[in-house]
Order: sequence, then structure tokens, then C-alpha cells
Amino acid sequence: MANPAILTVDDDPAVSRAVARDIRRRYGDRYRVVRADSAETALDALRELKLRGEQVAVLIADYRMPQMNGIEFLEAAMDLFPAARRVLLTAYADTDAAINAINVVDLDHYLLKPWHPPEEKLYPVLDSLLEAWLATAEAPDNDLRVVGHRWSAPSFAVRDFLARNLVPFRWLLADEAEGSRLLAAAGASANDVPLVVTADGKSLVQPSEAELAAHVGLTTTPAADFYDLVVVGAGPAGLGAAVYGASEGLRTVLIERRATGGQAGQSSRIENYLGFPDGVSGAQLTDRARRQALRFGAELLSAREVVALEDAGSARMLRFADGSTVAAHTVVLATGVSYRMLTAPGLAELTGRGCFYGSAATEAPNCSGQDVYIVGGANSAGQAAVHFSRYARRVHLLIRGADLTRSMSSYLIEQIARIDTIEIHPCTEVVGGAGAEHLEELTLRDARSNQTRSVEASWLFVFIGAEPRTDWLDDAVARDPRGFVLTGPDLTRGGRRPPGWTLPRDPYHLESSMPGVFAAGDVRADSVKRVASAVGEGAMAVSLVHRYLEAQ
Repeated sequence: MANPAILTVDDDPAVSRAVARDIRRRYGDRYRVVRADSAETALDALRELKLRGEQVAVLIADYRMPQMNGIEFLEAAMDLFPAARRVLLTAYADTDAAINAINVVDLDHYLLKPWHPPEEKLYPVLDSLLEAWLATAEAPDNDLRVVGHRWSAPSFAVRDFLARNLVPFRWLLADEAEGSRLLAAAGASANDVPLVVTADGKSLVQPSEAELAAHVGLTTTPAADFYDLVVVGAGPAGLGAAVYGASEGLRTVLIERRATGGQAGQSSRIENYLGFPDGVSGAQLTDRARRQALRFGAELLSAREVVALEDAGSARMLRFADGSTVAAHTVVLATGVSYRMLTAPGLAELTGRGCFYGSAATEAPNCSGQDVYIVGGANSAGQAAVHFSRYARRVHLLIRGADLTRSMSSYLIEQIARIDTIEIHPCTEVVGGAGAEHLEELTLRDARSNQTRSVEASWLFVFIGAEPRTDWLDDAVARDPRGFVLTGPDLTRGGRRPPGWTLPRDPYHLESSMPGVFAAGDVRADSVKRVASAVGEGAMAVSLVHRYLEAQ
């Protein structure tokens, strides 16, 4: 952690060196002395310090400087470091200006040049100012910082990406003091959000996920061109395959388009997973699995989108969106599923601005004291309802069926029944949404009476259905009409092998219509949509990978 700074600025080189020398002699063991020869140079230094999250204790500026005098400089510096103590260096003839500056920039002190001996004329003044600053100084801010607007979809996307990838950050509103100061330091405006400031002071204006990943320590480039096993998708099935593949000596790379954990990683609480009697959050489970895979030597690539799978003879090649490729002997497809979008009028343009798909954990504290609407009747929706009930005034669970018994685990139904602030609305669907800057109103329809009603709402979280992320596969592997990957027995029904299959054996149980390419978890046709079964299929796929490799 860098020491707090004392910044001096004077356009006279001799005076500048002298004041820096005297300050460094007394305070150099506790403070970093930053010297500038012009107001503009000093402001540039302050902007860099601000972006790096460092502190400035005292600003010492000469009054007579070209382009920008000391008072003007201190006024500009206040926008970046309002808590820093301010000192003006003046000649005797400028004392009136210094006295007037007390009202203009809230000047703490002015020093007459020369200040010798410093033991009598400089150090007592600085001792007093530093003591006052230390009494009110905030802790240095070296976290990743995100500046944005409350109802900005791009701002939410950045926060959600960081949160789901377990990257700690501090959220600042662009129209609040600290957010405005960071925007000014980065040379950006409120229209340029989201602004991301990294721990080392790098400012990223409206970054892409790939750019963001590269600057927060996530790996985006494979270390090799060829692997034994490529796993596409870092949900429970993909993480399971990566752990077992790497632990058994396979050169393994795990590729994730957005964030590790998939839908399970968004779950606030998983209570029916083996080995966790008190439950575990999706983020905790994901983090443990990720660290386990890395410990065994698997590579994890983040924010990389795979757009094609190709048969390259004895190898299988995956093509990324940027045109680069990676190849392997075998592939495990574990891309999971995504929540279906609500087609109700008015909601598409409000996505990320009050309408969210999945459990947006970063938004829960913002719902404090307000009503939250959740659409869905399966476990994910139930877990979200329980989680949001800790913050919201009331949670409205909207389900299309008559009750929850058909699609939700009984332990979760019982838990919801014990929470007074959760209200279940059976046979109810969202048929419309409206709002200017953000969601303000929902239109609900009761399927029993066919009556509609409007409710005030700022928060809508959707957990409906499951759509596989397989469009990128095209005709590379066989899929069912809904897009789920067909494997094993589903490919050989009626005694026929899949078209193009040239091996003398039938496809293995989790093997797709392309030999050496396996599917595991929710993306596989007729799979059991549970975290434990997905992890099991990921492990099982690796055992079949070994069998495939041994036969080559």
C-alpha cells in the first residue's frame, strides 16, 4: 500500500526542489512527496493518484504560476481530493490574495517565502495539518471500482459479470460525489458510463466483457494450441468434467462465455446438494469447484465465446468469435441452458433496468423496503424468493400453475410457506410492462378469470423454462427439435447409427453424433435438471473420454 502523498507545485525549479527536499527530510518515511512544475502537471498527477485509489494528505501550491495560479489549481484539485489540506506559497506582496483564498478554496494556511528555517516556519504548520487530516482520513480505496447509473443496463451488465466471476468491486453512482470525482480523473463524463477503474489505476470506459476480463485477472487466452480435452461451459457439468479430467492427467481447458457456475452459480442457496447439510450458495459451490479444477492443472478461459465446432480428422477444433481456434482430441459440451425471455410487450427494452433474467444478486440490497416480483415455479425461482425476502418489503411469486408442487422441491415449498412476506399468485402471468428510465408498472393476467390488473413494480426477476445454448453448433452434432444435444441410445434408436458415423461401435452413453464429442448436464437431451446429476455427468463424460482415447 503506497503512503499518502504530499503534493507540491511550483514553476520555479529551485523553489520546487527546496520545498520537496525539506518536506521529504521530515516526512519521507510516512508520506510520499510528489513534485510538479506546473498546475497542469500537478492535476495530471492527482488524476492518476485518484484512479489508483491512493490518498493525498496535503497540497502545497505556489500562488504565482503561469496559465493557472495557485488558487485556481487548489480549486480544481478540490474536485479530486476534497479532504486534502491546502497550503498556498506566497511572497509578502501577495498576502492579500492569500487571505482572500481562505474564502475561495477554504485555504488551510499560507506560507511566506522563504520559509527558513523549516523547523520554525514549515514543519509546525505541516504537523498541524497532517494531524487534522489523519483524524478525518478515509481508508485508501484499492478495490476495483465501477461507476455507473442506477438504471443503466450496461452498468448492470458490468456489475453482474464481475459479481458472477467472484471479482470484488465497489459500486459508485455517477451522480454522487466520489463517482463524479473518478469520472473527472479519467477524463470521462456521466454519458460515458460504465467506467471501470482497476486496482492499478487503469480506467476502462464502457469495456466489453473480454476487455474487462483481461484487466481483472481472468485468463482469456489459451496457453497451448492443442489439448486432450476441451470443456465448453463452466456450469456444474463443465466444472465436474474439468476437475475429473485434470485430476486424471488430461491436458484440460475449460472455456466459459460469461461466468463460471451457470444458472447454479446464480442460486442464492442450494440446500439439497449432497454433503452440505446447511446448504451452500451457488457462488460458494462454484468458487470451490473452480479452485479445485485450477489446483489440478486445468486452464480456465473466461469471456470467450465459441462459435463453431469442426471435425478436423483425429482432432476436434473449436472456433472463437474472434476467429482464433483451439483443438483437442476430445470435447465435452456443457453449455447448459438459459432462461427464456418474457415476450410481454414493453419488457424487452427494460432488460437490465428493472427486468432481470435469473437471480441478480447484486440487486438484492437495492430492493430494500420495496415489492419484488418473481416469475417462475421451479427451484431457482423459489430460492430467489427466499433470498429476496430478506431485503424486500414483499415478494410476489407469480406462477402459471395452480400450486408449486409440480415443479418445486418440497423442502423449498415448506420453507416459502414459513415466510410471511412471500405471497404466491397462482395461475398468473405477466402480459405487459411499462416505464420510462426503468420498470415502473406490470400488467398481470389471472388465467382463471382472464382479468388483468396493473401493479406498481420496479423489480422483476424471471425464471421461466430452459433453452439450450446450442445454435452455434449448427449441423456439427445431432440435436432434438428443441436444440438439446442427442447422445448415446437416443442416436441409435431403431438400430440405426447417426448419419456420418464411421466407427464400428455405437456412440457411448454421453457421446454425440460426432465421435469424441460428449455432452453433459442440462444441454443434453432428457437429462435430469439438477446440480448433482450435472456434476455426475461431467465426471462420467471424462471416463468415456478415456475409453475413447484408449481406442484411438
